[in-house]
Amino acid sequence: MEPRICREGILKLKPYIPGKPIEEVEREYGVKDIIKLASNENPLGPSPKAVEAMNKMAPNVGLYPDGSCYALRNAVAEKLGVKPDNLTFGAGSDEVIHVIALALLERGDEVISCDPTFVQYETAAVLCECPYHKVPLKNHTYDLEGIAERLNSRTKLVFIANPNNPTGTMVTHSEVERLLSHMPERAVLVLDEAYYEYNERSDYPKSVEWVLEGRNVIVLRTFSKIYGLAGLRVGYGIARPDIIGYLEQVRQPFNVSSIGQAAALASIEDAEHVERSRALNSEGRRYLYCEFDRLGLPYAPSEANFVWVDLREDSVKVFKELLRRGVIIRTGDIFGMPTWARVTIGKPEENERFIKTLEEVLALFSS
Repeated sequence: MEPRICREGILKLKPYIPGKPIEEVEREYGVKDIIKLASNENPLGPSPKAVEAMNKMAPNVGLYPDGSCYALRNAVAEKLGVKPDNLTFGAGSDEVIHVIALALLERGDEVISCDPTFVQYETAAVLCECPYHKVPLKNHTYDLEGIAERLNSRTKLVFIANPNNPTGTMVTHSEVERLLSHMPERAVLVLDEAYYEYNERSDYPKSVEWVLEGRNVIVLRTFSKIYGLAGLRVGYGIARPDIIGYLEQVRQPFNVSSIGQAAALASIEDAEHVERSRALNSEGRRYLYCEFDRLGLPYAPSEANFVWVDLREDSVKVFKELLRRGVIIRTGDIFGMPTWARVTIGKPEENERFIKTLEEVLALFSS
């Protein structure tokens, strides 16, 4: 037997499996005109202003980017009503998750979240050799009372995806406030708000206020979702200046590209594009709800740009049949829910094609 050369914790991790890219489906199945409803991307893509900013920045990519993200940092600070030293930036909020773990976790600390949820929380904990505790979701939603029961003096980080990925459900301001009242003094609550801009409820947590109050809270947001910049990898964290200082000591220099910074800056200045994206998503979500009701398929109420739906069949088998017909979704087996699937909300014509194709595929299994 060959000696192990990797860290022991690595062996406990399953590699992240992303949604299938369109090019791969074209190669494997020989189909064209593919629609991808698997990775929660904005079907409108980036703002035209962001595209213009990228083109203007392109000749300068031979130079290192601004390591401090000065212009973007100040613009985001003004938009949120915080100070620039309340912010840190990363190559997507994924990177900020790992920076948080590297900066704050020590051996013996414990991390808590729910299951199923975004896999990077567990990955970050395991890489820091810290126990990761999973509390099952309740009705597809984070069970904050269950998390509160698992808190102890060793708890250092609690991750909450709000809305949750893959279920799209959210927890309210008062529910999170109750959890905060039970948190140990040294513990930090990380609120991952990647889908924040799609939320339409008045009881959504006012998380930035907790930061401004000096609470042990870190808020994560991203330009990958409603801003349509998933391919550029730009995300950020919001926290007290002292916490940001710890993260900045760990963060890699030049981690956000110059094109990414330029596109993100232009994106937050294009409120109309955000509103168009939000309106399109709301319309598409209502359509999918109606169609799932008609088909008798249960689903979770979503505050994101996707819907978590029970196909009542093996989702992998349904997935493969959909692929043959040029439709990509995300199966629930990787989340421990083998009949469920996550479907990104697309343009009207994409949503309609998905439903029509899904009906054809489900008919195969019922015949």
